[in-house]
Amino acid sequence: MIRFATVSALALLTLAACERRDDPVAQPPSAAAPGPAEAPPPVNASILTADGLGAARIGMTRAELVQVWGEDSQPNAVGGADPETCDEFHPVDAPKDVRVMIQNGVLTRITAARGATIKTDRGFGVGDTGMAIKQAYGGAVFAQAHKYQSAPAEDLFVWSRGGSTTYVTDPAARGIRYEVGSDGKVMMIHAGDSSIQLVEGCS
Repeated sequence: MIRFATVSALALLTLAACERRDDPVAQPPSAAAPGPAEAPPPVNASILTADGLGAARIGMTRAELVQVWGEDSQPNAVGGADPETCDEFHPVDAPKDVRVMIQNGVLTRITAARGATIKTDRGFGVGDTGMAIKQAYGGAVFAQAHKYQSAPAEDLFVWSRGGSTTYVTDPAARGIRYEVGSDGKVMMIHAGDSSIQLVEGCS
């Protein structure tokens, strides 16, 4: 009887050991599998930033710009002195009174001229006051005397990167220039690279 009990106990232990070997080995909890990459926020087609306006992005080639905004709306108009080096025009599909500057085949500046209804990412547009812009940006705005008009005309620069209180030459710089007239109101807004400092078209 004792021998039978011993054999039975050994059989049970062997069976339990086999069952333990058959159980799947517990795995340590792994880090959560990465989900799909988040899509970049949509670009608002009516908001001008230092990096562009809608699908038109500073740094794209002329060919890329034409794909999103079309060709020059006035191809027979007389361009700059050297349009192959620098040219300004209004693409056929660009918003009203919005011009682009192409330098050496690359989009470097977008200008909201008189009559444009687009706004910057801070909510300012043509017709807003220079004072309101200074109050909104505070110490981030750099004021410079207007080249052709008397005060309160001025140029208000806000650089998002690579800016300076002196003339900027860094092609990677990005900023916005509010051109304020003698009535204290914004006449034009220029956004893009260091070319926003140019006061006579391409010069």
